[in-house]
Amino acid sequence: MEYNVEELSAVQRKITITVDPEEVNAALSTAVALYRNRYEIKGFRRGKAPSSVVESKYRSQIYEESTSDLVNYQINEVLNNLGIMPLSRIDVDAGTESPLLERDKPFVYTITFEIAPDFAIPDYEGLSVEVEKAVVKDEEVREVEKRILENAAVVTPIKEDRTPVDGDLVVITFGAYKNDAIFQGIQAENFELTLGQQQALPEFEEMLKTLKTGEKGECEITFPEDFINPAMAGETLVMRASMHSIKSRVIPELTDEVAKKAGGFDSVEKMREAIVGSYMQSREQLSRSVAQKKLLDQLLVQVDFPLPPSLVENRIDRLLEDLERKLDRQGKGLQSLGQKLEELRESHRAQAEEAVKGELFLLAVAKKTNLEVSPEEIDRTIQQMAMQSRQDFATVKQYYEENNLVYPLKDRLLADKAIDLIYTRATKIEIEPVAVEGAEAADSPAKPKKARSKTAKAEETKE
Repeated sequence: MEYNVEELSAVQRKITITVDPEEVNAALSTAVALYRNRYEIKGFRRGKAPSSVVESKYRSQIYEESTSDLVNYQINEVLNNLGIMPLSRIDVDAGTESPLLERDKPFVYTITFEIAPDFAIPDYEGLSVEVEKAVVKDEEVREVEKRILENAAVVTPIKEDRTPVDGDLVVITFGAYKNDAIFQGIQAENFELTLGQQQALPEFEEMLKTLKTGEKGECEITFPEDFINPAMAGETLVMRASMHSIKSRVIPELTDEVAKKAGGFDSVEKMREAIVGSYMQSREQLSRSVAQKKLLDQLLVQVDFPLPPSLVENRIDRLLEDLERKLDRQGKGLQSLGQKLEELRESHRAQAEEAVKGELFLLAVAKKTNLEVSPEEIDRTIQQMAMQSRQDFATVKQYYEENNLVYPLKDRLLADKAIDLIYTRATKIEIEPVAVEGAEAADSPAKPKKARSKTAKAEETKE
């Protein structure tokens, strides 16, 4: 075997590999021998059929498998000899005329791939960075307690003859009509709605507040252009509803019993400790992540290197997939943004390039400092993803392996370790938190977690 390396660019390589006829014949003979022992051929005992008979009967499979096995073996050998680690997938081109091995003939093919750029790593020891202090306000704790009490509310039908008010739970049958016909199948029976919690448009709720049990009502509503259901966005529809029942929600007092039912806590005090702990953990992690981003930005302005095109395109793909999932939760699609796909891709290119540049820099730091990711760490990460998506670990791991996602996952974990190393060695300057509108809702816990054993907490720390 001979090979020749071409430098297509600073981050792209092309290797032409030539296999001599003797090695081609040896690869085919090995495949024939395997098939001879693997299958029985009529008229011969297993393993005794002549090579020519075996090759004739299983020619297609033998030539395809021997070509694939030889190419995979040689690619690993060549890359190991050169000390090259491809960043992208390896494209193999054996030509269109003879893509498979042929006896007594040389076999020539090329492989192309991308590699990490070569650049000097600036000094990252002892950088200074501001870190926001994690603080939990009393009113934030009270807001979580309020949600816990609302979830623990006792719902009872009202006995008095009255219309509903904010806080009441109403049971209704409703429909959206256009030209006296149900619009887009939008209707529901015995639908439960708590008034005053912005679960429906204000106009609809105000109409419901005029109805007593057994009464019917309607109102005309022009739905907002950005309404969550794109079929209703901008439409003027008649909303009709029948009031079946009105129920009151009695909010209980905050007691140890409520705390126990809410999350298995021994007391209200223990529950409050858990709420504060949840906030603190979230905010400390957020402050750490923001500080790490600042450190990385300080370092990235000091370096300039070419980015592998496929990594940038793959990152754009991921950004658009995230955007599509976000829009899907709102009942919308990418088309709702009013941009062509190429325009969307270009609008996300700068963000993708910044992310790829940061990851390549951190991978270079990881290599320089001999950081490693063990198979056990990869399995733990996949296990966490499986638990979050409520899937089986083996299924998720198989998906990652079959779709060549293990190496990107390993690189992400290496990058995380590298930025953790840089952060550990930096000088942290603690500052008071900067109030940002909407921030409290963004990082507030939905509800406190149940108390866990010290062993469980220790295991999470190790991870």
